[in-house]
Amino acid sequence: MIQRWDRLDYDALAGSARIIGFDLDNTLANSRKPMLPSVAGRFSELTNHIDVAVITGGRWELVVSQIIDVLTPQACKSNMHLMPTSGTRYYRWLNGEWARVFSHDLTADQCARASASLERRAREMGLWPGHVWGERIENRGSQITLSVLGQQAPLEAKQAFDPDGSLKRRLAEAVAADLPDLKVHAGGYTSIDVSQQGIDKGFAVRELARLNDFPVERMIFVGDRMNEDGNDYPAVQAGAMGVAVNNPDDTVKFIDAMLERIA
Repeated sequence: MIQRWDRLDYDALAGSARIIGFDLDNTLANSRKPMLPSVAGRFSELTNHIDVAVITGGRWELVVSQIIDVLTPQACKSNMHLMPTSGTRYYRWLNGEWARVFSHDLTADQCARASASLERRAREMGLWPGHVWGERIENRGSQITLSVLGQQAPLEAKQAFDPDGSLKRRLAEAVAADLPDLKVHAGGYTSIDVSQQGIDKGFAVRELARLNDFPVERMIFVGDRMNEDGNDYPAVQAGAMGVAVNNPDDTVKFIDAMLERIA
């Protein structure tokens, strides 16, 4: 089930929730930017009252700069579950440091084949523009990501690139035909992700539930891309309660409403 943040029965939600998961870019923070102080403060406070997860397509280093580095001193890190690269990696705060619980890394051969296919198919479809912002293809260890406009593209350019998602779908289908042993899916506004088979945000949700011994139905997942083609939708398919937001401002209002009931 998916509901908008402003149409929720917050009393019922607060009574049933075991853990609250969040997408990162355009949900907790603007793309590749740190959480604003208004978000960081509420997020940190939330960790004192309930387990909190972040599941993002971005690499671990972005989780550090966007989330960890801007937490308030009051944040309860032991209640945090951090899953970068679409849940292919999982980190917890153990013995005073961030420890990797698991990592489903690609082999060198898989990385090479994925990178080659992404570039070849993007060029064939005319999705290899002359001007980009930053790196196009990034090896994140457990995930290879193509960002058509570059990793550092401004949000406005990303949103205008492929409004209906049709270009990304066609590109993902072409790459998937080259890589039958791997999982290929459209990621953010301009990105295609390649990882091990069966791993996406749905996998991350199921693993969180299994490893922490709670029913997946008692997880809330908040994201800005909850449509069926969006990279947050697999979390709902796995059984989590989906909460749709448009931006970090909506997320602040969602957290405030939850804190009123659980703090």
